[in-house]
Amino acid sequence: MNFPIKTLGGSLGKWALLMLAALWLTGCTTYVQTQVTAFSDWTGSDTTRTYAFARKNEQQNSIEQTTYETLVANELAKYNFRQVPDASANYQVAIGYSVRGDTMTVRQPIYYDPWPMYGGPWGGPYWGGPWGGGWGGYGPWGPTGYVDQTYPVYTHALQIRMTERKTGRETYKVTAVNSTGDPSLYLAMPYLVRSALTNFPLGNGTVRTVTLPVDTNGGMSNETAASLNSNERSAAPPAASKSVD
Repeated sequence: MNFPIKTLGGSLGKWALLMLAALWLTGCTTYVQTQVTAFSDWTGSDTTRTYAFARKNEQQNSIEQTTYETLVANELAKYNFRQVPDASANYQVAIGYSVRGDTMTVRQPIYYDPWPMYGGPWGGPYWGGPWGGGWGGYGPWGPTGYVDQTYPVYTHALQIRMTERKTGRETYKVTAVNSTGDPSLYLAMPYLVRSALTNFPLGNGTVRTVTLPVDTNGGMSNETAASLNSNERSAAPPAASKSVD
């Protein structure tokens, strides 16, 4: 079941394509932007924040599931949640996740260099360096053509759902989605978890973008998340390669 993907749409939005293209072309993938959508009927207090993870049959005995639950538990602990045995928990926390792959095509201009024999400060730079924008982009020669470059796009999604154990009433549901050029859900998960639970609990119907710095320790940077309110929703590629409910 690919619920996180269906929640946010069926194709990558233009803004996401442009952002990914810019990052790949410049090599400046220093931040991960995650779209977060929350639905909330939260009334809990600090004294009632005890929980246990709820698993479906296909999630039992899964090392991957345990790994992701540990990330969620560490983040919940920042908000005074305590993991306890199921029988004494006030809440049940269920997680689902998926990764979907697609490709993105970006059209890039090809410029003609009229003085290739000079090279150095006047040949290449006039066209490809600091002077390229003036002469190459707007001069009498302009671009000689265009070439289509294709890049892989992987959309990762996480959903965290909290319910009251005794009544089954849903109290909080948050979905986090981001797109990168890396197919690894494991590497994306720390960013998804942190983004999904930043400033818990969010108001009902909150849609926003959370920006986190890329960190060599798997996303566990000490830097504070930069949260930007947004009404734009990230969309997802149509082809699924993995989904866990």
